[in-house]
Amino acid sequence: MSLNIYKDADELSSAAALWIAEYISETLKSQDRFTIALSGGSTPKKLHQQLAAVPLKDKIDWGKIHFFWGDERAVPFDDERNNARMAFDTLLDQVPVNRDHIHIMRTDISPDAAAASYEELLHAYFDKESHSFDLVILGMGDDGHTLSLFPGYEVVQESERWALSFFLEEQDMYRITITAPVANLAAKIIFLVTGAGKAKALQQVLEGAYDPDTYPSQQIHPENGELIWFVDDAAAGLLTKD
Repeated sequence: MSLNIYKDADELSSAAALWIAEYISETLKSQDRFTIALSGGSTPKKLHQQLAAVPLKDKIDWGKIHFFWGDERAVPFDDERNNARMAFDTLLDQVPVNRDHIHIMRTDISPDAAAASYEELLHAYFDKESHSFDLVILGMGDDGHTLSLFPGYEVVQESERWALSFFLEEQDMYRITITAPVANLAAKIIFLVTGAGKAKALQQVLEGAYDPDTYPSQQIHPENGELIWFVDDAAAGLLTKD
């Protein structure tokens, strides 16, 4: 695990975007596709804007990237809360991707059916591979959740299924999410965490006792891959200083 701290969200986004572009280019030297799981939330918007702008836009072989999502709200694609819509608006409609390589979590069928379909897709892509995604991009909520792994829900402890749906009481909606088992098979996982509101949760996730039911982000620990945290000064405010 490595921890990188930046002045603010803008500096963090620039650094993460450059890191991603370089990682994609390096990986594609030895394989013909790059698989990435995108995240929802506000911080990835800045990241997407950096990736979709020159010079990084021109340094990435977009046609070889296969796009997935870590989680989704079970709302229509045209709903502004839909994670896939945000990614199209800020990234996928701005760069020359192969549309056949974009794998959204469906919200036009039942959440259970969408999760089952996504799990089948993931197994088709990764069962014969040495790892799952080449890269998983994650955020973390003020409550320590990541993906749609929310404190107190059984999905946090899922050990076999690769995708699940459940009803999130606090938001009065269904969520569809990949689970820790498939995320932890990734080659690299990065967390993007900004803002003072995340400081307590980040301190507990990185330095507190292991309690993933309370801080689900602790469930993310790659089996053979690399975990990298990109955080800003505000989010890092309660971490022990060297």
